[in-house]
Amino acid sequence: MKAGQKIAVLAGGVGAARLVRGLARTVEPASLSIIVNTGDDETFFGLHVSPDLDTLMYTLAGEVDEERGWGRSRDTFGCLEALARYYPETWFRLGDRDLATHIFRTEQLQRGRTLSQVTRDLSEAWGLAARLLPMSDDPVRTILQTDQGPLPFQEYLVRLHAQAEVKAVLYSGSERARIGPPVRDAIRGADLVVLPPSNPIVSIGPILSLPGMRELVKGCPAPVVGVSPIVGGRAVKGPADRMLAGLGVEVSPVGVAQLYRDFLDAFVIDERDAAERPRLEEMGLRVLVTDTLMRDLARSKAVAETVVSWQR
Repeated sequence: MKAGQKIAVLAGGVGAARLVRGLARTVEPASLSIIVNTGDDETFFGLHVSPDLDTLMYTLAGEVDEERGWGRSRDTFGCLEALARYYPETWFRLGDRDLATHIFRTEQLQRGRTLSQVTRDLSEAWGLAARLLPMSDDPVRTILQTDQGPLPFQEYLVRLHAQAEVKAVLYSGSERARIGPPVRDAIRGADLVVLPPSNPIVSIGPILSLPGMRELVKGCPAPVVGVSPIVGGRAVKGPADRMLAGLGVEVSPVGVAQLYRDFLDAFVIDERDAAERPRLEEMGLRVLVTDTLMRDLARSKAVAETVVSWQR
């Protein structure tokens, strides 16, 4: 890509964060607009927690806990241990340093500010040049219909360790949620739109569920390039493979690409899935094959370079 060209990223989860950290070192960070899933947002101990926004913010700031992939590095959990005296459940691990972010966000939202405004202030406090944009300022909640009943995403993932069988997914409130002008402008003005190797059901799905979002991405003049979150029949991280199987979607790069086929132009797949290339090309996609496992910053940068080097 040429200097000054703009990239819009639809993002959620650790896979997105790892690609974004590579993109921020491949292009000018100020050229990045990262549209972030907020369907995972939850309230814990009265605090508004935005897991995907925070994971991306801490990653870009070089402050993320690399071992877990989320939360702040070098954090402690003294407050959470003390809260266990008063609350019956403390399964969502909020670190002592991480709490500062949630306290600030909650206090500002209670003052009547929007999530976008608060996210901008948090990003500025961390000195980020890339723009983090919540997918909407209206609440959307990802609810999974499982063999154990309906579960908010965080309960399914964290409390139950993704052990429930997912039978259906509901993006509660999505039908009323509005796409904010900065998000629309970021997509319409992009020279490239990127879908990282995020869970297509619970990380990208809530974003695409917003009224008009699929049409917005499909109608934008920029090419749309995705990176498969499935490698060798399994999710790189998280429960995407089990969720796809439970919903009757083929657990492969082809199955993921089919979920995006109305707007996808190119798809990056791992070397282990090179045999899937002909099937993807039959869908009209340009296919790029590389090592997509972003084990460290160098690999994140290498995958990012593959993504941005693509030309229609």
